[in-house]
This record gives sequence, C-alpha cells and structure tokens, in this order.
Amino acid sequence: HPVLESGPDAGDPGPGPASVRRGTMLEQMIAGNGFPKVVVENDHCRVFQMMGGTGDGSMTQYDLYPGITLMYNDFHMEDYDSDLTITGDLLCIDYCRQGRMEYPAGPDAYSYVEAGDLKLDRRLEHRGHFVFPLSHYHGITVGLELPRAAQALAEWVRDFPVDLYRLRDKYCSGPHPKVLHGAPSLDHIFQELYAVPEQIKLPYFRIKTLELLLYLDALELPAESEKPYFYKTQVEKMKAIHRLLTGDLERHYTITELSRRFSIPTTALKECFKSVYGQPINTYMRCLRMDRAALLLRQEPHAGVAEIAGRVGYDSASKFAAAFKAVKGKTPLEYRREGQ
Repeated sequence: HPVLESGPDAGDPGPGPASVRRGTMLEQMIAGNGFPKVVVENDHCRVFQMMGGTGDGSMTQYDLYPGITLMYNDFHMEDYDSDLTITGDLLCIDYCRQGRMEYPAGPDAYSYVEAGDLKLDRRLEHRGHFVFPLSHYHGITVGLELPRAAQALAEWVRDFPVDLYRLRDKYCSGPHPKVLHGAPSLDHIFQELYAVPEQIKLPYFRIKTLELLLYLDALELPAESEKPYFYKTQVEKMKAIHRLLTGDLERHYTITELSRRFSIPTTALKECFKSVYGQPINTYMRCLRMDRAALLLRQEPHAGVAEIAGRVGYDSASKFAAAFKAVKGKTPLEYRREGQ
C-alpha cells in the first residue's frame, strides 16, 4: 500500500464544497458497531487491523469524496467475524486481486470470487462473517454511500454523466451481488492502484474511481450465466474434505473414496471443490504438497530428498522430484541451493 503521510500537505484535497470525512456513515458505524481498531490515521486515511483465531488482516481506507471511499483489503486468515452492521443505501465495488472470498448467492447458498473478479454489492445480505477458502485475500473496495456520494459528484465534478442510482439498479436490482469475471479493462484500472507515487495518491485515486464508474456505466453486461452456486450443506462437506486432505499429506484419497465417505456424487464433489478452492482436487493437493516440500527443503537442510518426499506423500524420490520440478520449475536440490 502507499505509505501514510503526515502534515498539512499530505493528501490535501484542494478546494471543495464540504469536508470529505466529517459525518460519514462509516464514522458512525465505527463509533457504534465494534469496527476494528484504527492503528494509523491522518487527515484522509485510516488503517484498521483485524485479529482472529486463524490469522490477521488489515484494511487501509482513503476518503476520496464525501460518501466515497477506497479501501485496500489484505487478509491472511481463514475467516473473520465482524460486529459491523450495515445501514443505509450503499453500493460497494469489490475487486479481488489475489485469493478467494465466499459470498452469499441466495438462501443458504454460496458462490466465490477469485482473482480478476469484480463484485458489486449493496451489502443487503451482510452478516459480518467473511470466509477466505485459501486463507488469504487481497483486493480493493470502492464504497459509495449513495445519497452523499451522488451529491458530492454533482458538486465536485462538473457535468459528470454517471447516475449512481442508475448504476446501482443496473448491477444490483436484487438483493444478491453481481459478479463480473476477468474483464481485462477492469483489471487494468485496479492494478494501477498498486503502483501510485506518494505525492499524487489522493488525486490519482479520485481519477481512477471516476474512470471505474464511467466504465461500469458504459459496460454492456455479458450474456454468460452467473458462476455456479452451492448449498450450505455441500460447502460444509467440501470444507470437511479439505480438512481431511490437508491434515495428513502422507495419506492419499481417491475421488471415489471421498464420494463414499461424504455421501456426495463424484461429479458434484469435483465441481464444488473446484468452485470453493479454485482448482481440481488433485491439482490443489499436488500444489499444496509441493509448497510444503519447498518449505521443508529450506527449513531442514539436513533432511534428505527421499525423506521429504515421504512426508508429503510420495514413496518414490524420483516421482517426487519430477512433480516438484513441474510445479516449482526447479529440482528439489536446485531449490534448496537457491535458498542457501
């Protein structure tokens, strides 16, 4: 993230009809609903820190216009419970840069955003519980408090053509989020927000937010169907399967074994696991085994390759070496030497 500055010139918004921050809905929610503690703050930016039983996270929020914020989200945890209660007419635009996040797609149903996805959401189904199946999530949220945001754009940006209420109805006419998958132009807009010179950060964020709103207003919605969703019972089975598979890497399970053990058809099992965790089961487990092996190769320099192969489920050192090179691009010994 851009580093916070201090002093009167840091992120100076220049002339404007109103204070960007004072009296915002976010401030009211922070005061009354147990929002995470602010650890760093200046005139136009706050950093919040979250702690949970499975890790930690941070959100870095910039105030752009009255009622409009931009927030960097970085989580290294499996899930997070928040006491925050959403009120008012909000439109949130969430971009996923890395990782995955679970979101409600209907009564007791869930779907997933992945890297490159954009989710538009009124937070009508916000329950304060966030799930990150890969134990990490990185992205950006543009938050619009519609009454104040619409007034601010009318006052701050002359003849800005985007009607925020029309934009809301275009993408979020119902209670469920709308997800756009891998649109290259959208990806380009957000990736540029990760390499901003400090001296221009606030005006640059404002310009990119206006660009995003213009793009979404002009975008013709794709005709393809929504991502598949899965019921809570199916998702809970996938998480139980994940715990079983990752709890003992020396043990291998076939799809048929898992299907029988968890009473789920093989086709549904494969489709649901891939939607939750982003890869087919065998691919996911091969990458996980190689990640664990890579860690052991550098943490335990005296352990032999055959020993490490056995600890991640390979009874043949040569098969392990071939799999490791296919995933990591180097042999186990080359990887270990580079670490030294």
